[in-house]
Amino acid sequence: MNELRKLSIAQMHNGLKQRSFSAVELIEVHINAVENEKLNAFITKTPEIAIKAAKTADERFSQQKDSTISPLMGIPVGVKDLFCTKGVKTTACSKMLENFIPTYESTVSDLLLKSGAAMLGKLNMDEFAMGSANINSYFGPVENVWVRKSDGEKVVPGGSSGGSAASVAGFLCAGALGSDTGGSVRQPAAYCGVVGAKPTYGRCSRFGMIAFASSLDQAGVITRSVSDSALMLETICGYDNKDSTSSERPVPRFSNFINGDIKGRRIGIPKEYRMDGISEEIIYHWEKVSSDLKENGAEVVDITLPHTKYAIPVYYLICSAEASSNLARYDGVRYGLRVNADILEEMYSLTRAEGFGKEVKRRILIGAYALSSGHYNEYYEKAQCIRALIRNDFIKAFERIDYILVPSAPTEAFGLNEKPDPLIMCINDVFTVPASLAGLPAISVPVGLSNEGLPLALQVIGNYYDEAGMLNVASVIEQNCSRIIKLNS
Repeated sequence: MNELRKLSIAQMHNGLKQRSFSAVELIEVHINAVENEKLNAFITKTPEIAIKAAKTADERFSQQKDSTISPLMGIPVGVKDLFCTKGVKTTACSKMLENFIPTYESTVSDLLLKSGAAMLGKLNMDEFAMGSANINSYFGPVENVWVRKSDGEKVVPGGSSGGSAASVAGFLCAGALGSDTGGSVRQPAAYCGVVGAKPTYGRCSRFGMIAFASSLDQAGVITRSVSDSALMLETICGYDNKDSTSSERPVPRFSNFINGDIKGRRIGIPKEYRMDGISEEIIYHWEKVSSDLKENGAEVVDITLPHTKYAIPVYYLICSAEASSNLARYDGVRYGLRVNADILEEMYSLTRAEGFGKEVKRRILIGAYALSSGHYNEYYEKAQCIRALIRNDFIKAFERIDYILVPSAPTEAFGLNEKPDPLIMCINDVFTVPASLAGLPAISVPVGLSNEGLPLALQVIGNYYDEAGMLNVASVIEQNCSRIIKLNS
């Protein structure tokens, strides 16, 4: 029965339709895997919710009404612990919210559950989504399923959706919800050898997501194939009147556009992404995939995104400023941790000192400084101006191209016990941050293995609301590279 865990979402759906196995059997084998997992990917397990969904799915499939059954009906999924789940503990992996149980459901998790997906539990992450290695969690780090070949060293799964990526790569669930603020779906997907997709900002509702940086946060999905990502995305995308940034643009059936036909499509290669520090192995695969796309009928052209070099400092100023504002609500008064004191101001101080981890405190302090009356114009306002220039670079580029091909991360995953300084950690996001600042859709696809036997990935960046075309290009890359990379068994 363990072979059921290695099926794709589409294969699971077909098996359930044909009654080759029951949803209860499918879910039970995944529940057993989650109960015995060693990756520290799940921090809250919900087998009772999953079994209930499986029984409902079996009833639906027994009625043989295929046309009305969602492709996610009875499919085992995990939910990043950033999404509020009604009646199920939601912590953002922070001591501040260690015992918080929401009374409402986030829109995207609600859409998943209403589609019939079976939630196995809540997934580990960097605290409040701040990090790129999943080593900042109050509940301990997540391990990657891949290990370094030369010394057997465990490596990080990436972040902040490290639990989501590791759980999918480790066959603990078929797909997982993640969130992407500056690359937190794409980068961990790259490190774990799976597919990570973020839609255009506004495609998914942010209602019920615990806020980090509101102008950047966007729900995304992690799966083991591009087609599975399409199925999950078309389920969670759509307008929500509870989120004022939610787009009213109709959501197509993304899966219907995956046909492998990219003839005449123009793929841009930005010269600014060939920067110092990028692995030669990644450059090799970048050039190889570019050549493959040409052979499939696409035209590969050089482009320029001149303000890319400012993306990292701009991103960290903006996200830290927004975090300092969003996290001001955690004061020990209304919900979450409270450290009692005789004086109100002391209670605030002690609560926040004990409740927040080191990385969260660092970003709050940076953000508060950037927003202070003496520095607002000098830092935050200037960062927003440069963000507009970065966005305009993309808009101008998309006047002559259809998609952009760039690496997902500059290197392979680093060791779990290696402790790079915060600046090095920031640079890990150098290739994912620009698309986030611009609000563009992007998807990371595994393309090969390094000499150390670790996954390497490229990402396709699409134009606004062109998730369908982006997924189609990604599927071509996936098909061409499937002979190179296989998930750990």
